[in-house]
Amino acid sequence: MNALGLSLILKMGCLCTKDVITVNSKKYYVLEQLGEGGFSVVLLVENVRTKKRFAVKKIICHSIDDQKLAIDEVNYHKVLDHPNILQCLDSTVQGVADPVLNSTSEVLLLLPYYPKGTLARELEIRFKNKQYLEVNDILRIFLQVCEGLKALHEAKPVPLAHRDLKTANILLDVDYSPVIMDLGSVAPASMKICGSSEAQKLQDTASERCSMPYRAPELFNVESYCMIDQRVDIWSLGCVLYALCYFRSPFDIIYERGDSVALAVISGNVTFPEISPYPEELHDLIRYMLKVNPMERPYIYSVIEKGHDTLSKIKITA
Repeated sequence: MNALGLSLILKMGCLCTKDVITVNSKKYYVLEQLGEGGFSVVLLVENVRTKKRFAVKKIICHSIDDQKLAIDEVNYHKVLDHPNILQCLDSTVQGVADPVLNSTSEVLLLLPYYPKGTLARELEIRFKNKQYLEVNDILRIFLQVCEGLKALHEAKPVPLAHRDLKTANILLDVDYSPVIMDLGSVAPASMKICGSSEAQKLQDTASERCSMPYRAPELFNVESYCMIDQRVDIWSLGCVLYALCYFRSPFDIIYERGDSVALAVISGNVTFPEISPYPEELHDLIRYMLKVNPMERPYIYSVIEKGHDTLSKIKITA
Protein backbone atom coordinates (compact mmCIF):
# COMPACT_ATOMS: atom_id res chain seq x y z
CA MET A 1 0.00 0.00 0.00
CA ASN A 2 1.38 3.44 -0.92
CA ALA A 3 1.67 6.37 1.48
CA LEU A 4 -1.33 8.15 -0.05
CA GLY A 5 -3.58 5.14 0.50
CA LEU A 6 -2.43 4.80 4.11
CA SER A 7 -3.01 8.52 4.66
CA LEU A 8 -6.59 8.25 3.36
CA ILE A 9 -7.29 5.25 5.59
CA LEU A 10 -5.93 7.11 8.61
CA LYS A 11 -8.08 10.13 7.80
CA MET A 12 -11.15 7.93 7.36
CA GLY A 13 -10.29 6.25 10.65
CA CYS A 14 -10.25 9.64 12.37
CA LEU A 15 -13.66 10.48 10.91
CA CYS A 16 -15.09 7.17 12.01
CA THR A 17 -13.90 7.54 15.60
CA LYS A 18 -15.50 10.89 16.44
CA ASP A 19 -16.35 11.18 20.11
CA VAL A 20 -20.05 10.70 20.72
CA ILE A 21 -22.05 12.13 23.63
CA THR A 22 -25.45 10.69 24.51
CA VAL A 23 -28.08 12.83 26.22
CA ASN A 24 -31.23 10.85 27.03
CA SER A 25 -30.81 8.40 24.12
CA LYS A 26 -30.01 11.15 21.57
CA LYS A 27 -26.49 10.95 20.16
CA TYR A 28 -24.25 13.90 19.31
CA TYR A 29 -20.85 14.04 17.61
CA VAL A 30 -18.31 16.21 19.44
CA LEU A 31 -16.91 18.74 16.95
CA GLU A 32 -14.71 20.96 19.12
CA GLN A 33 -14.25 22.50 22.55
CA LEU A 34 -15.81 25.95 22.88
CA GLY A 35 -14.67 26.82 26.38
CA GLU A 36 -13.42 25.55 29.71
CA GLY A 37 -13.96 26.69 33.29
CA GLY A 38 -12.83 25.53 36.70
CA PHE A 39 -15.75 23.12 37.00
CA SER A 40 -16.87 22.36 33.45
CA VAL A 41 -16.12 22.18 29.75
CA VAL A 42 -18.39 23.39 26.92
CA LEU A 43 -18.39 21.43 23.67
CA LEU A 44 -19.77 22.12 20.20
CA VAL A 45 -21.78 19.07 19.15
CA GLU A 46 -23.85 17.93 16.19
CA ASN A 47 -26.94 15.74 16.36
CA VAL A 48 -25.99 12.47 14.67
CA ARG A 49 -29.36 12.22 12.90
CA THR A 50 -30.45 15.83 12.15
CA LYS A 51 -26.92 17.40 11.87
CA LYS A 52 -28.21 20.36 13.90
CA ARG A 53 -25.56 21.97 16.12
CA PHE A 54 -25.79 22.53 19.87
CA ALA A 55 -23.53 23.24 22.81
CA VAL A 56 -23.10 20.70 25.61
CA LYS A 57 -21.91 21.80 29.03
CA LYS A 58 -20.22 18.89 30.76
CA ILE A 59 -19.83 19.29 34.54
CA ILE A 60 -17.53 16.78 36.25
CA CYS A 61 -18.72 15.99 39.79
CA HIS A 62 -16.29 14.53 42.34
CA SER A 63 -18.80 14.35 45.20
CA ILE A 64 -22.53 14.24 45.92
CA ASP A 65 -22.33 17.95 46.84
CA ASP A 66 -20.77 18.74 43.44
CA GLN A 67 -23.54 16.77 41.75
CA LYS A 68 -26.23 18.58 43.74
CA LEU A 69 -24.82 21.96 42.64
CA ALA A 70 -24.83 20.83 39.01
CA ILE A 71 -28.43 19.58 39.27
CA ASP A 72 -29.36 22.91 40.91
CA GLU A 73 -27.97 24.61 37.79
CA VAL A 74 -30.27 22.49 35.60
CA ASN A 75 -33.25 23.35 37.82
CA TYR A 76 -32.46 27.08 37.66
CA HIS A 77 -32.62 26.84 33.88
CA LYS A 78 -36.10 25.32 34.19
CA VAL A 79 -37.31 28.10 36.51
CA LEU A 80 -35.88 30.92 34.36
CA ASP A 81 -37.79 30.96 31.08
CA HIS A 82 -36.74 34.26 29.50
CA PRO A 83 -35.41 35.25 26.03
CA ASN A 84 -32.34 36.90 27.62
CA ILE A 85 -31.39 33.84 29.69
CA LEU A 86 -29.88 30.73 28.11
CA GLN A 87 -32.29 27.84 27.70
CA CYS A 88 -31.44 24.29 28.73
CA LEU A 89 -32.94 21.98 26.10
CA ASP A 90 -32.15 18.68 27.80
CA SER A 91 -29.99 17.25 30.58
CA THR A 92 -28.80 14.00 32.09
CA VAL A 93 -26.63 12.62 34.89
CA GLN A 94 -24.13 9.89 34.04
CA GLY A 95 -22.10 7.84 36.51
CA VAL A 96 -21.85 8.02 40.31
CA ALA A 97 -19.88 10.63 42.24
CA ASP A 98 -18.19 8.77 45.10
CA PRO A 99 -14.85 10.00 46.51
CA VAL A 100 -14.43 6.73 48.46
CA LEU A 101 -14.54 4.72 45.24
CA ASN A 102 -12.60 7.50 43.44
CA SER A 103 -15.40 7.70 40.89
CA THR A 104 -16.97 10.77 39.31
CA SER A 105 -20.27 11.59 37.66
CA GLU A 106 -21.04 13.91 34.76
CA VAL A 107 -23.99 16.24 34.48
CA LEU A 108 -24.61 17.13 30.83
CA LEU A 109 -26.64 20.18 29.77
CA LEU A 110 -27.75 20.44 26.13
CA LEU A 111 -27.84 24.12 25.19
CA PRO A 112 -28.52 26.19 22.07
CA TYR A 113 -25.42 27.10 20.06
CA TYR A 114 -24.70 30.78 19.41
CA PRO A 115 -22.10 31.03 16.60
CA LYS A 116 -21.31 34.70 17.40
CA GLY A 117 -19.97 33.60 20.78
CA THR A 118 -19.75 35.81 23.84
CA LEU A 119 -19.89 39.55 24.36
CA ALA A 120 -16.32 39.30 25.70
CA ARG A 121 -15.17 37.89 22.33
CA GLU A 122 -16.99 40.63 20.42
CA LEU A 123 -15.45 43.34 22.60
CA GLU A 124 -11.97 41.83 22.23
CA ILE A 125 -12.28 42.04 18.43
CA ARG A 126 -13.53 45.63 18.70
CA PHE A 127 -10.70 46.52 21.09
CA LYS A 128 -8.09 45.32 18.59
CA ASN A 129 -9.74 47.38 15.84
CA LYS A 130 -10.52 50.36 18.14
CA GLN A 131 -14.13 50.04 16.97
CA TYR A 132 -16.49 51.51 19.57
CA LEU A 133 -20.15 50.50 19.75
CA GLU A 134 -22.76 53.14 18.98
CA VAL A 135 -24.33 54.53 22.14
CA ASN A 136 -27.83 53.37 21.10
CA ASP A 137 -26.51 49.81 20.58
CA ILE A 138 -24.79 49.91 23.98
CA LEU A 139 -28.02 50.87 25.75
CA ARG A 140 -30.10 48.37 23.74
CA ILE A 141 -27.79 45.50 24.72
CA PHE A 142 -27.53 46.79 28.29
CA LEU A 143 -31.30 47.07 28.78
CA GLN A 144 -31.83 43.52 27.47
CA VAL A 145 -29.22 42.23 29.94
CA CYS A 146 -31.17 44.13 32.61
CA GLU A 147 -34.38 42.32 31.59
CA GLY A 148 -32.61 38.96 31.94
CA LEU A 149 -31.35 39.96 35.41
CA LYS A 150 -34.83 41.15 36.36
CA ALA A 151 -36.16 37.65 35.59
CA LEU A 152 -33.57 36.24 38.01
CA HIS A 153 -34.24 38.82 40.70
CA GLU A 154 -38.01 38.23 40.65
CA ALA A 155 -37.88 34.44 40.23
CA LYS A 156 -40.46 32.36 42.09
CA PRO A 157 -40.65 30.93 44.69
CA VAL A 158 -37.32 32.55 45.69
CA PRO A 159 -35.60 35.54 44.04
CA LEU A 160 -32.21 34.60 42.62
CA ALA A 161 -28.85 36.31 42.03
CA HIS A 162 -26.47 35.34 39.23
CA ARG A 163 -23.29 36.27 41.16
CA ASP A 164 -20.97 35.93 38.16
CA LEU A 165 -22.37 38.33 35.58
CA LYS A 166 -19.60 39.36 33.16
CA THR A 167 -19.08 39.84 29.43
CA ALA A 168 -17.75 36.25 29.12
CA ASN A 169 -21.08 34.99 30.51
CA ILE A 170 -23.21 36.88 27.98
CA LEU A 171 -23.77 35.26 24.57
CA LEU A 172 -24.76 37.26 21.49
CA ASP A 173 -27.45 36.17 19.05
CA VAL A 174 -27.14 37.03 15.35
CA ASP A 175 -29.05 40.31 15.94
CA TYR A 176 -26.75 41.16 18.90
CA SER A 177 -29.45 40.31 21.45
CA PRO A 178 -27.65 39.31 24.67
CA VAL A 179 -28.31 35.99 26.41
CA ILE A 180 -27.07 35.48 29.98
CA MET A 181 -25.42 32.09 30.45
CA ASP A 182 -23.59 29.99 33.06
CA LEU A 183 -26.01 29.57 35.94
CA GLY A 184 -23.43 27.60 37.95
CA SER A 185 -22.97 30.46 40.42
CA VAL A 186 -26.68 31.26 40.81
CA ALA A 187 -27.97 31.26 44.39
CA PRO A 188 -30.95 32.58 46.38
CA ALA A 189 -30.66 36.38 46.23
CA SER A 190 -30.91 37.16 49.93
CA MET A 191 -28.47 35.57 52.32
CA LYS A 192 -28.21 36.34 56.02
CA ILE A 193 -24.67 35.88 57.31
CA CYS A 194 -24.47 35.02 61.02
CA GLY A 195 -20.93 34.52 62.25
CA SER A 196 -17.39 34.39 60.91
CA SER A 197 -17.58 30.79 59.63
CA GLU A 198 -20.58 31.59 57.39
CA ALA A 199 -18.83 34.75 56.20
CA GLN A 200 -15.66 32.82 55.35
CA LYS A 201 -17.64 30.13 53.52
CA LEU A 202 -19.37 32.71 51.30
CA GLN A 203 -16.08 34.52 50.70
CA ASP A 204 -14.41 31.25 49.65
CA THR A 205 -17.33 30.41 47.33
CA ALA A 206 -17.15 33.89 45.80
CA SER A 207 -13.40 33.57 45.20
CA GLU A 208 -14.02 30.26 43.39
CA ARG A 209 -17.08 31.21 41.36
CA CYS A 210 -17.23 35.02 40.94
CA SER A 211 -14.71 36.62 38.57
CA MET A 212 -12.55 39.26 40.29
CA PRO A 213 -12.93 42.19 37.85
CA TYR A 214 -16.74 41.95 38.09
CA ARG A 215 -17.11 40.88 41.74
CA ALA A 216 -19.03 43.14 44.14
CA PRO A 217 -17.08 44.70 47.07
CA GLU A 218 -19.15 42.91 49.73
CA LEU A 219 -18.01 39.52 48.34
CA PHE A 220 -14.29 40.33 48.71
CA ASN A 221 -14.52 40.88 52.44
CA VAL A 222 -17.72 39.35 53.79
CA GLU A 223 -18.68 40.77 57.18
CA SER A 224 -19.51 38.34 59.99
CA TYR A 225 -23.03 39.73 60.46
CA CYS A 226 -24.62 41.12 57.32
CA MET A 227 -27.18 40.64 54.54
CA ILE A 228 -26.08 39.87 51.00
CA ASP A 229 -28.71 40.37 48.31
CA GLN A 230 -29.26 40.60 44.55
CA ARG A 231 -27.49 43.95 44.38
CA VAL A 232 -24.21 42.05 43.99
CA ASP A 233 -25.41 41.70 40.37
CA ILE A 234 -25.98 45.46 40.04
CA TRP A 235 -22.27 46.07 40.70
CA SER A 236 -21.39 43.47 38.04
CA LEU A 237 -23.91 45.09 35.69
CA GLY A 238 -22.14 48.44 36.11
CA CYS A 239 -18.87 46.73 35.14
CA VAL A 240 -20.57 45.17 32.09
CA LEU A 241 -21.85 48.59 30.95
CA TYR A 242 -18.34 50.05 31.38
CA ALA A 243 -17.00 47.17 29.25
CA LEU A 244 -19.62 47.83 26.56
CA CYS A 245 -18.20 51.35 26.33
CA TYR A 246 -14.47 50.69 26.80
CA PHE A 247 -14.10 46.97 25.93
CA ARG A 248 -13.31 45.69 29.46
CA SER A 249 -14.28 46.06 33.11
CA PRO A 250 -12.82 49.08 34.95
CA PHE A 251 -10.87 46.58 37.11
CA ASP A 252 -9.51 44.37 34.29
CA ILE A 253 -6.37 46.47 33.83
CA ILE A 254 -5.61 46.24 37.57
CA TYR A 255 -6.10 42.45 37.39
CA GLU A 256 -3.79 42.16 34.36
CA ARG A 257 -1.11 44.26 36.09
CA GLY A 258 -1.21 41.89 39.07
CA ASP A 259 -2.22 44.68 41.48
CA SER A 260 -4.87 44.16 44.16
CA VAL A 261 -8.31 44.09 42.54
CA ALA A 262 -9.87 43.78 46.01
CA LEU A 263 -8.34 47.10 47.14
CA ALA A 264 -9.35 48.82 43.90
CA VAL A 265 -12.93 47.52 44.10
CA ILE A 266 -13.35 48.36 47.80
CA SER A 267 -12.02 51.89 47.16
CA GLY A 268 -14.62 52.27 44.40
CA ASN A 269 -12.34 54.53 42.40
CA VAL A 270 -13.57 54.21 38.80
CA THR A 271 -12.08 56.49 36.16
CA PHE A 272 -13.15 57.17 32.59
CA PRO A 273 -10.95 58.02 29.59
CA GLU A 274 -10.37 61.75 29.22
CA ILE A 275 -11.27 61.54 25.55
CA SER A 276 -14.47 59.52 25.16
CA PRO A 277 -16.98 59.05 22.34
CA TYR A 278 -19.78 58.81 24.91
CA PRO A 279 -21.90 61.44 26.70
CA GLU A 280 -21.60 62.08 30.44
CA GLU A 281 -25.10 60.63 30.97
CA LEU A 282 -23.68 57.18 30.19
CA HIS A 283 -20.91 57.64 32.76
CA ASP A 284 -23.55 58.74 35.29
CA LEU A 285 -25.48 55.51 34.66
CA ILE A 286 -22.31 53.47 35.35
CA ARG A 287 -21.59 55.44 38.55
CA TYR A 288 -25.21 54.89 39.63
CA MET A 289 -24.54 51.14 39.82
CA LEU A 290 -20.94 51.15 41.09
CA LYS A 291 -21.70 52.15 44.69
CA VAL A 292 -19.34 50.44 47.13
CA ASN A 293 -22.01 50.31 49.86
CA PRO A 294 -24.60 47.79 48.63
CA MET A 295 -27.34 49.60 50.59
CA GLU A 296 -26.77 52.65 48.36
CA ARG A 297 -26.93 50.54 45.20
CA PRO A 298 -30.21 50.51 43.23
CA TYR A 299 -32.38 47.48 42.51
CA ILE A 300 -32.78 46.32 38.92
CA TYR A 301 -36.14 48.09 38.46
CA SER A 302 -34.53 51.50 39.17
CA VAL A 303 -31.61 50.66 36.88
CA ILE A 304 -34.00 49.84 34.00
CA GLU A 305 -35.89 53.10 34.59
CA LYS A 306 -32.67 55.14 34.62
CA GLY A 307 -31.40 53.26 31.55
CA HIS A 308 -34.52 54.23 29.57
CA ASP A 309 -34.24 57.83 30.83
CA THR A 310 -30.60 57.93 29.69
CA LEU A 311 -31.58 56.58 26.27
CA SER A 312 -34.32 59.25 25.93
CA LYS A 313 -31.92 62.07 26.90
CA ILE A 314 -29.26 60.90 24.48
CA LYS A 315 -31.82 60.65 21.64
CA ILE A 316 -33.08 64.19 22.41
CA THR A 317 -29.58 65.68 22.39
CA ALA A 318 -28.42 63.70 19.34
